[in-house]
Formats: sequence, C-alpha cells, structure tokens
Amino acid sequence: MAKDEGAKEQTPKEHRTVTRVTTILETAAASDGVRLAALCAVLDAPKSSVHGLVQGLVATGYLTERRGGYVLGPAAGALLAAVRPALADLARPAMERLRREFDETVMLGEPVGDSIVYVRVLESSQVIRYSAPLRTRRPLYPTSTGKVVLAHRDTARRNAYLRAHVPDEGRRARVREELTAVAAEGVAFNRGETLPDVSATAAGVFAGGRLVACLAVAGPTPRTAARLDTIADAVRAAAAELSDELSRTGGAAE
Repeated sequence: MAKDEGAKEQTPKEHRTVTRVTTILETAAASDGVRLAALCAVLDAPKSSVHGLVQGLVATGYLTERRGGYVLGPAAGALLAAVRPALADLARPAMERLRREFDETVMLGEPVGDSIVYVRVLESSQVIRYSAPLRTRRPLYPTSTGKVVLAHRDTARRNAYLRAHVPDEGRRARVREELTAVAAEGVAFNRGETLPDVSATAAGVFAGGRLVACLAVAGPTPRTAARLDTIADAVRAAAAELSDELSRTGGAAE
C-alpha cells in the first residue's frame, strides 16, 4: 500500500511510566542495592507510585530485594544472556590494538534510545587521560559516538532529536550538515565540544546493515589534536573489521 504523503511520520516519545521503570532498572544496575527512598529521589515521585512499580518488577523477576534494597533480578540477566555473540567480547581485540597504537582511552558505545551507553572502556595508561563512565546514559549530541548514531538515524527521528536538544535553528542547520558529512565519511569528531580539554573520534559498527555500536578513541586535546585525523582513520578501519566479523558470526544484538 502506498504511504499517505500527507501523514506525519511517527517518532518515538517518552512515556512517563516507561521512563520511571527503566530509570528504576538502570539505577538498580548501577548499585549494590538501591533503597526505595533513593529511587523516589531519583524519580522525583511519591513513595506510593514508586513502591507499586518496584513491587511489580519484583513480582516479574526484574528486581530482587536484598538487605532492604533492590538489585537486578534473574529476568534481567536472562534477557542480557540472549545477546550472542557478546559484542563487547568481540570488540576487545580491536580495542586493545587501538590502545596500544595510540595509548588513549578506547570506548565501545551502544545506542540506548536517545542516549549512548559505553559498555566497554579500555583506559589509557598515561597519568592524564580521559575516563569514560561505564553503563551511564550520555547525550547523543555533541559526543562523537552520538553523532554517528544520529547520522544513521531516519530523518524524522533525527530532526525530532535536534529540535528538542539544539534550540537554535541556525545551529541545527550546521549540525545537520555535520551529520551528513559523518554519514558520508564514516567517522565523527568531537573537538572539545563536550569537555573543552578532551577530543574524540568515533566510527560505526554495523550488523546486517544496521548500526549496533560505535567504536571511539578519546584523550586530552593537547595530546590528540594534531593526530586526531590519523586516529580517526584507525578507528574507522577497526570498526569496519568488527562489522565484517559480526557478519561472519551472524551478528550481535539482533
């Protein structure tokens, strides 16, 4: 059936209950046992509402009560175990090669909704280095990994994100131009846009033609600025090799 050209494309929107449930799970995953009061503070929601959600998650096995707090339950582990092969394990050799070559911090990030989450980080051995937070939602823009995600997102969803996070229309136009270049060149840069003294470059990892992750290298700008293009070439090549490996092994995060 031909698509009605007058119909608006649907773009994902946050749902308060869904957001609360996912925030509860993410908070529990990042702790050794989060208490109900802490969850209420994080969600800025009344105890009665949060308690009902928590008890529902306990009943379905996504949370387990432990010493007065809550941790992830067996149902969450079962879902995670279903992802084969583990992308972070497949990526480790390529990440180690990049770290040996440049001795800067190497990250593997996965798109999670309108965020990027680093699932594996190999830090530089140098005293002054970039330390990337693991399993924490980061904004898509202006991170280098997030730019890769946005560059490969459908137009309607990308524009919806930019309208929400880049209020100035002139700047949005420049960002769209940058993202077009990222898609064409296969690599994105962040030259001090998130942190003034940190520069980074990233490339996409694909499985079945779909972006599943981003490989990135970041370090102090005084040390990386002059060689960022060289690092970018190596990151792009490593990401392409990992994409080929995913194709040979049947892909990940299908």
